[in-house]
Amino acid sequence: MPVNNSLDKPFVLGEYYHIYNRGNSKQTIFHDKEDYDRFMKLIFLSNGRKNFKIHFIGNEIYDFYRGKPLVNIGAYCLMPNHFHLLLTQTNNGSISKFMQKVSTGYAMYYNNKYERTGTLFEGKFKSEHAKDDRYLKYLFSYIHLNPMKLVIPNWKKEGIKNKLRVLKFLERNPFSSYQDYLGYNRKQRKVINFKVFPNYFSTKSLFEDELFDWLNYKQARPV
Repeated sequence: MPVNNSLDKPFVLGEYYHIYNRGNSKQTIFHDKEDYDRFMKLIFLSNGRKNFKIHFIGNEIYDFYRGKPLVNIGAYCLMPNHFHLLLTQTNNGSISKFMQKVSTGYAMYYNNKYERTGTLFEGKFKSEHAKDDRYLKYLFSYIHLNPMKLVIPNWKKEGIKNKLRVLKFLERNPFSSYQDYLGYNRKQRKVINFKVFPNYFSTKSLFEDELFDWLNYKQARPV
């Protein structure tokens, strides 16, 4: 997967980017539900120009007024040792600012909880530019199918016998935007801005059909 360092190639307004990073030395960065929840709350709260202290906000995290958003989030998925985001920025430099807020906030939380010091992530976040419509659409499948390897590590080579069962497994995972594209009425849905991204999946069935097609394609790019 080609890497685009944002310091060398600034992000362009109106363009879409796949952003990802993993734990230093591939270490686990999400150990339990609390960790996943904290990161999801941070990608919501950090997406604005208003400063915040999460412990002062209370339980209504997803109702907090953040100010004008820094980015638009089209999809995300959290895995035990890495994460994926699909973003487009609202101002020059706002993707980098957003990612700094998220990464710093989560590293502080993690180091405090697990009584550790040092770098949590494997350097600066990585990015890939979605240069055309076909690849942008593919990224929605790429990101949402990531949890597959938790249950079937070699599914690309071995294939999948029960694809409907696999889709149900993905649907039960609350730590991605999968449920949001199925129309779940949950508070985390506010993380996503559906209006800014192409309306590839106007119905639940279109979204599931797209993923089903990729499950049938063993030689797809590795997830």
